[in-house]
Amino acid sequence: MTAEPTDVIAATTPPLFRRLAAESLGSGVLGGTVIASGIMATLISDDVGVQLLINAIATGAALTVLILLLGPVSGAQLNPAVTAALAADRRVPVREILPTIAAQLLGFVLGAIVANLMFGGAAVSISTTVRAEPGLLLGEVIATAGLVAVILTLVARGQRSWIPAAVGPYITSAYFATSSTSFANPGITVGRMLSDSFAGIAPESAPLFIVAQLLGAVIGVLMVRLIIAPGPRAGALQP
Repeated sequence: MTAEPTDVIAATTPPLFRRLAAESLGSGVLGGTVIASGIMATLISDDVGVQLLINAIATGAALTVLILLLGPVSGAQLNPAVTAALAADRRVPVREILPTIAAQLLGFVLGAIVANLMFGGAAVSISTTVRAEPGLLLGEVIATAGLVAVILTLVARGQRSWIPAAVGPYITSAYFATSSTSFANPGITVGRMLSDSFAGIAPESAPLFIVAQLLGAVIGVLMVRLIIAPGPRAGALQP
């Protein structure tokens, strides 16, 4: 008797606890990199452009490496908006959405704490950087829509091996091409609230940022389904 596709998936996919641990670890490293590189940038230079460049390069490079390392374990989603988009595209089981997002959020919080402590700050310092302008919210919609579209398109075309090479440069460029500097991630938005530093965001600004990111994720899914890579949806995302 030949194995059914679901049997093959079950045999090749790491257990859920290992995938959740990978999501938490990767989110922690990503969140810590974003915040720590922002702090380091302000220590190195007083030029805001140079600071943003340092932050962007560090984030894009970290994303590339993390996806390469953790992709075979959990898919390296590292982003609640990406997890939700993959679930909407029937590539992540619905029952795994909440545990995965919880693991990501835990990682982002711990990453922020570690970044703060590395530079001699308090473990948690609530950000005072208000980011409330409508243009910034539009930037978050655009940034997240593009990120989701990149990932879903490559998955739909069977080109998952290209995701690290595409996502890292995309985020690096989006830092400069969007007004919001491309948070594009509800989880990292939560983490950034916990650091009153270059990359921080005030708690009162975060809810609208997260709404904009989720809206962008919806737009990204629709872009792929209707324009970029229309066709039947495949089964669950396999690491």
